[in-house]
Amino acid sequence: MVKNPRKRQKTGKVQHEKVPLGAKTALLDDASKDDEERRLENLLFGVPYAPGKSGREILVVSDEEADDGQLEGGREFENLLDSDLFFVDDNAGPSETSHAPEEYLQSDAEDGENLITPEVPESDEDEEIAGREEIPLHPKKPKAPAWTDPDDVNVQVSLASNNRLRKLRDAPSDDTVGGREYERRLRRQFERINPTPDWASNARKKGGRVKRRRPSVSGSESGEDVVPELLASTGGILGTAKSRPIPPSTLSIERLRDANQAAPAEGEVKTVAFHPSPHIPVLLTASADRRLRLFHIDGLTNPHAQTLHIPSLPISNAVFHPSGTSILMTGPRPFYYTYDLQSGASHRSPRGLWGTTFSSSGRADQGTMEVSSFNPTGDILAVAGRRGQVHLVDWRSGAAQVIGGLKANSNIQSLWWSRAGAGELLGLTEDSQVYVWDIGQRKCVKRWQDEGGFGSRIFGGDSQGKYLTVGSNTGLLNVYNAESTIDLQEAKPKTLKTIGNLTTSISTLRFNHDSQLLAMASNVKKDQMRVVHLPSLTVFGNWPTSSTPLGHVTSIDFSRESEYLAIGNNRGRVLLYQLRHFTQQ
Repeated sequence: MVKNPRKRQKTGKVQHEKVPLGAKTALLDDASKDDEERRLENLLFGVPYAPGKSGREILVVSDEEADDGQLEGGREFENLLDSDLFFVDDNAGPSETSHAPEEYLQSDAEDGENLITPEVPESDEDEEIAGREEIPLHPKKPKAPAWTDPDDVNVQVSLASNNRLRKLRDAPSDDTVGGREYERRLRRQFERINPTPDWASNARKKGGRVKRRRPSVSGSESGEDVVPELLASTGGILGTAKSRPIPPSTLSIERLRDANQAAPAEGEVKTVAFHPSPHIPVLLTASADRRLRLFHIDGLTNPHAQTLHIPSLPISNAVFHPSGTSILMTGPRPFYYTYDLQSGASHRSPRGLWGTTFSSSGRADQGTMEVSSFNPTGDILAVAGRRGQVHLVDWRSGAAQVIGGLKANSNIQSLWWSRAGAGELLGLTEDSQVYVWDIGQRKCVKRWQDEGGFGSRIFGGDSQGKYLTVGSNTGLLNVYNAESTIDLQEAKPKTLKTIGNLTTSISTLRFNHDSQLLAMASNVKKDQMRVVHLPSLTVFGNWPTSSTPLGHVTSIDFSRESEYLAIGNNRGRVLLYQLRHFTQQ
């Protein structure tokens, strides 16, 4: 904008009726002013401040000394009135006058002329800063809209003639407004009805603070500022968020549509299991009708994907391979079935897999593969046989070859591969003895008695290698430190706590992915299920309630990231719940 001479403050009677713009003005009769008024005039209008003056004095204010002849190039605006220098844009439409100043400035810049701007006295420090930092002439413009309609400027809208638009008027006399003003008033009315939520305001403030705190080298606020932080970390760019601690008092849970509502089972649900990959939301259910069903879990409709019928095998246990490529199905038969998820083909294990263990004396019908477990890598499958035998099957070759065996003094009730040590295999026997086998040496390296000493039925640990739990026929649950159970220096591990919230035989134990939750249930009595908060070793009291339709719980499983909890019961239903602690991260 063109620089104008400094405005004059009139302190006395004006000598001329009309004073042209830029003319010198005399300030008369300064005797009636006190020091405070003179100080304000000095701050606001630049009048020299002379305290304690009295009498009639004439002060002539001129900009010639300060400008030192620098305004000679701008004398063409000296005798113009204010009304000729400025204009008011009423949004009535495009006009030549509204674009004149911008075109003038643009043409001057292109011709190489120096624009006259208001000057401020600069000190040596200011000159030094100006030399280091270039101040832009125009402020940074907001991001331009993706599309604008040029006809909006020419639109004329009547607010008084339409009853729905009367609320947009600022005064009763308002009637016709332009397109831009109409848009502004509509936006104002919308923000008045729907104010900006707190989360959006906080996000904007947080984003602004981050940008100011981490400026880039070039002074811009682009996404290049994140590159040094990414290069300094070894974590994945798309890694999952860290688990937040769950409070021990309340479990935030919400019931969703049943997972198998699209294809319910005709009989008791024996097993429910989620796919081990967090990117594949698939749930398998194995029921007493000898059918394996796969569902795509989305929390809304949970569509049915596929059904596999195996007439020759009553499926009592079905698990995903740790790699997620196949499914192992076992039952009270001396053989098993595998189902390849990629090819869709099912295979039965070859006959005579266990040698004479199951086939001797014509008692092959007593053979069973219900108790089996994969090691963490999926290379070896441990299968509990008769009379305390444990068979080790090489799964990598694909031929189901038995490569070794282990021996306990009584029948095996449950198997579990330890994550705390070097991959030891633990087995729980009928007489509550826990065997620790070294697979490399094929021998038992430790044996200890479960506290209580009678009725131990099932045991298992978490994927983090922190806890080992043993459930008994009386409903008591012993919680151990997983490292102490395989430590050869400690003869018998001590229980961290014994939980007695169930009164019947424990049949199901399941940990979530970050070892904060443990679900335990009993299929003997109705609604016998509890969820344990492992860091505090306490049971949640707010869920399940007396109105939760659990029934006789037969199987439980958490999804890979613990967003969902699936519960199978004896009525063929698979209840699905959403854990809000993990969905709100």
